[in-house]
Amino acid sequence: MVCIGQKQFRKALELLHNVVTAPMSTLNAIAVEAYKKYILVSLIHLGQFSTSFPKYTSSVAQRNLKNFSQPYLELSNSYGTGRISELETFVQTNKEKFESDNNLGLVMQVVSSMYKRNIQRLTQTYLTLSLQDIANTVQLRGPKQAEMHVLQMIEDGEIYATINQKDGMVRFLEDPEQYKTCGMIEHIDSSIKRLMAVSKKLTSMDELMSCDPMYLGKVGRGETEIWILMILTVSLRNSLSETSKVQFSE
Repeated sequence: MVCIGQKQFRKALELLHNVVTAPMSTLNAIAVEAYKKYILVSLIHLGQFSTSFPKYTSSVAQRNLKNFSQPYLELSNSYGTGRISELETFVQTNKEKFESDNNLGLVMQVVSSMYKRNIQRLTQTYLTLSLQDIANTVQLRGPKQAEMHVLQMIEDGEIYATINQKDGMVRFLEDPEQYKTCGMIEHIDSSIKRLMAVSKKLTSMDELMSCDPMYLGKVGRGETEIWILMILTVSLRNSLSETSKVQFSE
């Protein structure tokens, strides 16, 4: 919740993922609420959500979580259409449900993120576009609201553009970072070295666990490998997000 409140969505996704995929013999309320937020944060941060569970997810979670999260899965389907009017209608219809789950704020961020995604798609097609055209295409109320969204996205580094206030035209630009400055190269090199160090530690952990007869006696060999793989994946992601400021597109 702290990461979500601070808009550290990448970290929040990792933590929610751990809760949803943790071993469980019976379904619990914590996992259900985590799954609902996992759907919402995925839409906000990634612009999509996959209903497939990793192989190491407990069978209990795979069988039951979706049944308790239908409005959120339907929200994800509506988001996938790219039609903002359809999404807003769905949110209004299910507003009471989202509010009772204390997730309405996140749901509204999902709606806002769709505007951003649609504007980002325009940058892949056009070099220049008027604020009025952006408003019409993205289904905003007018050029003023379009300008507000574009300015916020520029400030957040989500797009690169300039706005000509005189004629109301937006010019979309390429990413100015060439990733070849000395500072950037040193930063990437440092990140790679840290990841290699983490990889060596996890390889050592894998070897120790693989040779521990007490542990192997309690957990089947197949399950052991799956959990080691999960630990490797999560740890490497954590290290990458903490050591690298370079944002790679999904």
